[in-house]
Amino acid sequence: MYLCQLQPEQPVADGADISTGFVVDDAIVMIENIARYVEQGEPPFQAALKGAKQIGFTIVSLTVSLVAVLDSAALHGRHHRSLFREFAVTLSIAIGVSAVLSLTLTAMMCAFLLRPHQQPRGLARLFERGFSGMMSVYQHSLGWLMRHQFTTLVVTVATLGLTIALALVVPKGFFPQQDTGLIVGVTEAPADVSFASMMVRQRAAG
Repeated sequence: MYLCQLQPEQPVADGADISTGFVVDDAIVMIENIARYVEQGEPPFQAALKGAKQIGFTIVSLTVSLVAVLDSAALHGRHHRSLFREFAVTLSIAIGVSAVLSLTLTAMMCAFLLRPHQQPRGLARLFERGFSGMMSVYQHSLGWLMRHQFTTLVVTVATLGLTIALALVVPKGFFPQQDTGLIVGVTEAPADVSFASMMVRQRAAG
């Protein structure tokens, strides 16, 4: 029996924590869109149908794009497969389950549990005012962009060109150059293996 294992010397992010973030994120997007219609006075059931129909394609597109990125990291390249395979598979399953739950269970629960928003009191009123202020700034900035569409288009094209230029100029690699962490390779073999056989296996692992 011969085993080879690569381990990063520095701890890496826990896949369960990131998976939880993806699951919660999809549910939040669905609930916020449905709650918006409920606050506008529509019945919860109709708001759930309209909100789920409106945001459904967004959740599906986000799910497909994330799974595509994770699968590419897990399936392409020898080192990528050995380091990120389990991580990518775990996240892909979590993202798929999150999309299904957001489009089904979350929308159904909103239809039965959401109620019209009551007037905030105390500290909640301060947060509501701050949120309203942010919305006002966003609306004014969006209105300015719509009134200056040519300038916005020029800035967008220039930003895209600068991004492509930097992508070609900036050094690229599997690990960042400033990364000071190490990867430790551990090989294990039976106790009765010969030195020559161990050398052959060690070279194959390297």
